Amino acid sequence: MTAPIVQRLRQTAAALSDERVSMHTLAQAHGPAAHGSLLLLMAGPCLLPVPGVGTVLGLGMAALAVAMWRGHACAALPRQVAELELPRHWAQRVLGMLASAYAMAGRFAKARMSHLALPGRRSGTAAAIGLMAVLVVLPIPFGNLLPTLAMMLIGVGLVFRDGVAVVLGQITAGLALLATAGLMLMAWTWGSEWTARWVSI
Repeated sequence: MTAPIVQRLRQTAAALSDERVSMHTLAQAHGPAAHGSLLLLMAGPCLLPVPGVGTVLGLGMAALAVAMWRGHACAALPRQVAELELPRHWAQRVLGMLASAYAMAGRFAKARMSHLALPGRRSGTAAAIGLMAVLVVLPIPFGNLLPTLAMMLIGVGLVFRDGVAVVLGQITAGLALLATAGLMLMAWTWGSEWTARWVSI
């Protein structure tokens, strides 16, 4: 399963010629749309330092989470996400990143505990994706790393029907929530102390 998609992604990356490449084009290279594959496609670019991408894709992943929560079987990129364009070199990076993710998943992921890897109606998986999408949208420096990793693990789990990968993704999502809460608490504490000192001057 993984060899053809890895080869296709790498060949498409090498063949890109336009200066700007839409997410729709990347989705076509990625292959048939499904919840897991779309999650991987939208999560990958969130690791890149491209302004505005995290916000658009975060909202797209939130829409995907809502569709999963409602039990919608079909999946598609939201229009705003499909129209999002990346510079060619970043699009090539995304395709290369996805190829590497599939190559690694092909070595470790397999169908197991598959009942945990179903995007069923009102599932914990959909809730985790929705929460991580919110964290991706928040303007926190380097705040995308853990949420994106969580969603890529969940995406791999959905694609390969690997419940272990989904559980690892949910654990990572929990860590991301804790880390974000800690950062916000530190920022609030620091801000309160600064405000108190400023008022006392």
